[in-house]
Amino acid sequence: MSAVVTYWAEHAWLPHADGHAVEREVLIAVGPGGRIAKVTPGSGPCPAGAVRLAGLALPGQANAHSHAFHRALRGTVQTGSGTFWTWRDTMYRVASALDPDSYLALATAVYAEMALAGISAVGEFHYLHHAPGGVRYDDPNAMGEALIEAAQRAGIRITLLDTCYLSSGFGAEPTDHQLRFSDGDADAWADRAARLVGAEHARIGAAVHSVRAVPAGQLGAVAHFAAMRKAPLHVHLSEQTAENDACLAAHGVTPTRLLADHGVLGPRTSAVHATHLTDEDIRLLSDSTTAICMCPTTERDLADGIGPARRLAAAGCPITLGSDSHAVIDPFEEARALELDERLRTRTRGHWTANALLRAGTEDGHASLGWPEAGRLEAGALADFCVLALDTVRTAGPPPELGAETAVFAAGAADVRHLIVGGRHVVKDGAHQLVPDVAGELAAAIGALR
Repeated sequence: MSAVVTYWAEHAWLPHADGHAVEREVLIAVGPGGRIAKVTPGSGPCPAGAVRLAGLALPGQANAHSHAFHRALRGTVQTGSGTFWTWRDTMYRVASALDPDSYLALATAVYAEMALAGISAVGEFHYLHHAPGGVRYDDPNAMGEALIEAAQRAGIRITLLDTCYLSSGFGAEPTDHQLRFSDGDADAWADRAARLVGAEHARIGAAVHSVRAVPAGQLGAVAHFAAMRKAPLHVHLSEQTAENDACLAAHGVTPTRLLADHGVLGPRTSAVHATHLTDEDIRLLSDSTTAICMCPTTERDLADGIGPARRLAAAGCPITLGSDSHAVIDPFEEARALELDERLRTRTRGHWTANALLRAGTEDGHASLGWPEAGRLEAGALADFCVLALDTVRTAGPPPELGAETAVFAAGAADVRHLIVGGRHVVKDGAHQLVPDVAGELAAAIGALR
């Protein structure tokens, strides 16, 4: 952006020295470069020339864990019974149908759906690297570059977490479905990933798919790659008890201990799911200040279990949120589920404040994706924010000063009216400005895969 744009928010969730509070009549001036130049609460009625935003302005939501192609599974894996492992078989079949062009179409629509839900940045955990059978595209990063372009077309930021995926399980060769995920070894993965180039809207990170998919002797190479680039490093951790059992059988330690012993944990690392942990696992994660990305709607959809998020947070691990398999795309539902799942487990209420849950989905989420300058409505931050309507059938009634509680415990993606990214209006009055028919694009992209 080259010109100053001023937005006037009827209400806004603003940082204070002792936390956050909802303020009235807030002017948000966006300067050149798409950053917030000034925030002025209590400014009075909307001045001439400012863009009026009715409702509650919040920082843009950070979706810290996404597999864009899983969106094609919604509705089709909800019949009958089964487990994570039977769900995975269906996922492999969808993955086998994608190429760079069809992935671009699908991911553009998925990221546009995220924008409509108030998400301004996504962490894409990307392991669909090659053609079926492991055949390399002429451009070895064609699939990753499609995702980066998709985010640009949808108007949101992306951290492409290029994922090392080498084995079907603790050194076993990849299955036929998994051949397109694998580069052969960690050095070849790093050589390919190093060729990825970021952009104004895109940053490059790294990921270990899981301890079962990256042999122990190659975990350190992935960690080294991320450390040398000061990049985010993400890893699926203990989502299933079967993974823990297999790791104990193969190495005599838990997945968390294996990651710690090979230098994977640390303040730039996010452990995704972390559902089935021992007391020592929690200590290792907290001592290393590893962030924990919880994906409650996926974890319940796949019958994974309820992770010890409250214990991890109390031990000092930052908590972030992701929609993972996109059973739904609704950051407010993810935040709400974190608290409600804990209530089901403990039969007590009030484990998280609304402010803490919003911070997990904004500031801490952005930091985990390598965007520490986002996630706050303050001068100097990226001008990425969404606006929730406070007059819908879900949100009407509570006083505005309880806007944080309304956002977390009542609102949903359907209540998002605006999304501004870098000062640009991406969603306006509930309509995506770059992808006019998001539902139609989703239907066409998913239908083409059948």
